[in-house]
Amino acid sequence: MKNLLTSIFVGTCLTASAQADFNNVLSAGVEDAETFTTDYMAPLSESVVYSMSTGWYNTADAKPLGGFEISIIGNITGFKNKEDKKTFILDPNDYQNLDFVDNPGVARQVSTALGDISGTEVFVEGEVLGVTVRETFELPSGLSGEDIDFVPSGYVQASVGLIKGTEVKARFLPKMEYEDASIGLFGLGIQHDFTKLLPADKILPVAISAVIGYTNISGDYDLANADLIDGENQRIEAEISSWAFGAVVSTKLPIINFYGGVNYITGKSVTDVLGTYRVTSGPFASETYEDPFSITKKVNGVTGTLGTKLKLGFFRLNAEYNLGEFNTATVGINFGFR
Repeated sequence: MKNLLTSIFVGTCLTASAQADFNNVLSAGVEDAETFTTDYMAPLSESVVYSMSTGWYNTADAKPLGGFEISIIGNITGFKNKEDKKTFILDPNDYQNLDFVDNPGVARQVSTALGDISGTEVFVEGEVLGVTVRETFELPSGLSGEDIDFVPSGYVQASVGLIKGTEVKARFLPKMEYEDASIGLFGLGIQHDFTKLLPADKILPVAISAVIGYTNISGDYDLANADLIDGENQRIEAEISSWAFGAVVSTKLPIINFYGGVNYITGKSVTDVLGTYRVTSGPFASETYEDPFSITKKVNGVTGTLGTKLKLGFFRLNAEYNLGEFNTATVGINFGFR
């Protein structure tokens, strides 16, 4: 559970996979460590952005003035069949000190943080006082290697109707702590129902809306008890944000309705590896790094949403599927009045 929480939410960091030895990675030098970590974590960052960008609507029919809905929303973003996201090409020519034990100098596929390739041996070699020093170690596998093929997320969301077909939204996940990791989420959104401007709105069987939503996840992971590498005040701080812009259409029936949308998603993740790190192996043994590197990943794409909503008085239930670079299934339990 700790590995999953750390990798997914505080995630986008090297400790995503417990198999990784930070001392080994830094033994290649800080530039090589940053290059490897950026490629290794990129698909995980991307999947989190897609996961957190869903759930902004369950109908195009905006609430009237004073109407409200409180929702508990859960998402699962799968990557079981995303083979292209589970590996990346590591070319030793892009590294200063790192190379493969087998067929050195030849590029090959290695695991990302979502992958399951294990046993890939690499070495770091350099001159120390005129003597060649070599350190051999295995690259980390990923979540699939731990039989985890999905990224979960969840939050509480509230919507309130204003005048002229406008509805405002807010989502929130209070800061959660699990051992040395913590995570929190907040977001704001707005929806406008264009059909509310038409004289025949009350008799039209469908509604058409535009939705904009912003979500921010921030987390940190204290490495003090991880015993990864000698040093002080070691921690990882991560922040992931996303914007979702959607065009939505839905039916307007008394009990069960259907909705669909086309969405443009853009997001960014920033992960800072902070603290003091003293390398104890390889040609860079005895090197000390302060706040060694920061990783930034930008994401954008288009998704399509298909969903249905069941309304039974004060209680509502919705389920949807979002198709995109990463597919996400979303379920919402809603309580509201309109």
